[in-house]
Amino acid sequence: MSARARPPRFWVQAAITLAVCAFLVVPVGLSILAGLTENFFVGLRSGLTLRWLGEVWSLYAGTVGMSVGIALGCLAVTLAIGVPAAYSLSRVQNRWTRLFEELLVLPVAIPGLATALALILLYGGWRELRASPVFILVGHVLFTLPFMVRSVLAVMLAVDLRTLEEAAASLGAGFWRRFASVVLPNAMPGILAGSLMVVTLSLGEFNLTWMLHTPLTRTLPVGLADSYASMRLEIGSAYTLVFFIIIIPLLVAMQWAARRAQPRRA
Repeated sequence: MSARARPPRFWVQAAITLAVCAFLVVPVGLSILAGLTENFFVGLRSGLTLRWLGEVWSLYAGTVGMSVGIALGCLAVTLAIGVPAAYSLSRVQNRWTRLFEELLVLPVAIPGLATALALILLYGGWRELRASPVFILVGHVLFTLPFMVRSVLAVMLAVDLRTLEEAAASLGAGFWRRFASVVLPNAMPGILAGSLMVVTLSLGEFNLTWMLHTPLTRTLPVGLADSYASMRLEIGSAYTLVFFIIIIPLLVAMQWAARRAQPRRA
């Protein structure tokens, strides 16, 4: 279909799409530009520089390692708990399991500040735990576990695992052999999708982390807020650029892995 033959509705939809994209992308572009210019208020005429990125790294390099470590730890814990939990829920579907599924989502419905306050009241007396990154990790696991369970459970319910396991059992495969060779491969799209959500949510979580962190356990979002609140705009924008540099390749890699795990149709 040529450009002239396209109906007016197409051009209206295209204009709306471009306007929405511009609304989302332009602020990000301006933020990146602010972190690469000598003076944002002067603009490109002030010249481009990497000085602000260097200052951000010298001041907040520790928050990068802290965030990545907590995100990977959160992923490991949610995989260890969420995949078996989803498998158990998929094997037994009744009103009690459905009630458990709804209760599992409560940490998502409750504001992060309230969850953090509850953790502080319950475990804040343990000084070693309170000053440790493990304290933040506990909060992140509570927040992200429902996303892992729901993603894996949705895939398991869409696949007839019971029939596949019965076929494997008839060939002499034990439980762990069936779980490793039948359940996990079929649930891999849900596992990868859940992993993507867990890692990105953990890296970007601010409300809960802000209440749980200490001066020695700051994460990327907390450091970002601190940089915008206490320093010049160029420092905060450069910190945002560092955040993008870390998270975007991770998102692309995990989405690529999720597409590779999708079953191919004949």
